[in-house]
Amino acid sequence: MKNIVITGSTRGIGLCMAREFLLAGCSVTLSGRSKNSGEAVLHSLAEFKDRILYVACNVSVKTELETLWLESAKKWGRIDIWINNAGQNCPNEFVTDTAEEYIDRVIDTNIKGMVFGSRIAAQYMLKQGAGQIWNMEGLGSNNMIIKKTVLYGMSKHALTYFTKGLAKELEGTQVTAGRLSPGMMLTDFITKTPDGEKSSAVQEKAFKSIFNILADKPETVAAFFIPRMLANKKNNAQIMWLTNAKTMFRFLTAGLRKRRLL
Repeated sequence: MKNIVITGSTRGIGLCMAREFLLAGCSVTLSGRSKNSGEAVLHSLAEFKDRILYVACNVSVKTELETLWLESAKKWGRIDIWINNAGQNCPNEFVTDTAEEYIDRVIDTNIKGMVFGSRIAAQYMLKQGAGQIWNMEGLGSNNMIIKKTVLYGMSKHALTYFTKGLAKELEGTQVTAGRLSPGMMLTDFITKTPDGEKSSAVQEKAFKSIFNILADKPETVAAFFIPRMLANKKNNAQIMWLTNAKTMFRFLTAGLRKRRLL
């Protein structure tokens, strides 16, 4: 089976993907910013103790990303799939009101962390002869603009452009780059601010209405993603959970379905 590295995998979709890969028989390196997070994560996956590794990694630090690769490769021998999942959100407010520290965090994590993570993975995968790189899309990847989410959306728009470009540069090799499109998910990333407070967005009636129609639990999305990643052989692939057809169906049947995630 394959060996996997997932950045930002101490909770949410990252942790759910790790569990699905483990259930599929893979070995997985999990990572998060804090060394302290590792103990809790490893404990939650204790049943897979022989196939898991935790490496603390702040993706905004290039040397830590390289250490993540090297420690994982040392443990598993090679890395078949590298997933840039680590992300940073912003307070739900206008750009003009957003503190510079949040702007820096979004750029450092969602853009620079993703770029350097992809670059390091591509360099080593080219040397080992093959591998898959996956980047996590989000609001903004499809050009949609929603007020008070502009900074986050900008970072995901950049991610999509970069990943398509990287795939083009990898043409003719056995290394591929692709995108994961999860849609809306019930995670702390949506429901809380970067500081752990309840997000003002989830208190808005219009947001709750849309969220309850379109959102899913991360476990559901992860179970959809993993078999498709493991089977993928295509460069510049996009694995999309919330397709246009699915979105339309949910809106048309919203009155008949009782979905209350928020």
